[in-house]
Amino acid sequence: MIKAMKTSGAKNAKQQSLDLLKLKAVEHQLDDVMEIIDKNHLKKKLVEVEADYCRNPSEINTVRLGIIYHEVALNLAFFSKTEFKGYAKKSFDRLTQVFHLTHTEKELLPFITSYRASALSLVGAETKKLALVGQAFTLFDKAVRDYAAVSYLPQFLRGSVAENLPWIFFSKRKFARLDFQSIVTQFEENSEYANWKVMSFTYLGLAKQMQHKKFREQSLVYLYKAIALDPHYKAGREKAEELQHVMMQ
Repeated sequence: MIKAMKTSGAKNAKQQSLDLLKLKAVEHQLDDVMEIIDKNHLKKKLVEVEADYCRNPSEINTVRLGIIYHEVALNLAFFSKTEFKGYAKKSFDRLTQVFHLTHTEKELLPFITSYRASALSLVGAETKKLALVGQAFTLFDKAVRDYAAVSYLPQFLRGSVAENLPWIFFSKRKFARLDFQSIVTQFEENSEYANWKVMSFTYLGLAKQMQHKKFREQSLVYLYKAIALDPHYKAGREKAEELQHVMMQ
């Protein structure tokens, strides 16, 4: 199974002309601006990334700026009436800018396309323009088709958006369980597929999708894994422990 997974991923990477070593190097360059849950750290990182971009508006710094704007929109905009409103649109615009450049490094595209789709969904939520959510899932679907075999990110972000959608998007909400399960399956076949932080969040997300009594035991297993991967409370541990407490009562 592991060999088959790696062969499939390599085949898709070849089709996309992606260099897997370069892809991992890019992931390393972007890791510090992705999935930031500490709000104070996020504010400091925003200042740092904006300063880096002003000094050097390179391709990688533009992507970092677009991603940090996404994190601000996700984690700060919904808790502030004015200060951080509009950051979802700023994220989408920055990522769209670099997406359309003819010379954009191909190994950046899994990150650009995934965060661009997620940013558009946040614009839809902030402006209450629900049609934008549908457009975001169209972008997600293409990103998943193109890059899910070599990158967790398209499914991770699509699943993360799907799990927070209101019930009227029932046709989209199904992707939460499908995408998180797909990431878990690929990770368990190839541990290099995603890092500990992503997997902590992913196991938590899948556990939340399986709270029904029929799947309770498996849900608890995933919660244990989410907790074990995050000893310093930088990913899914806090929420996993909260859900674990509720389920054990």
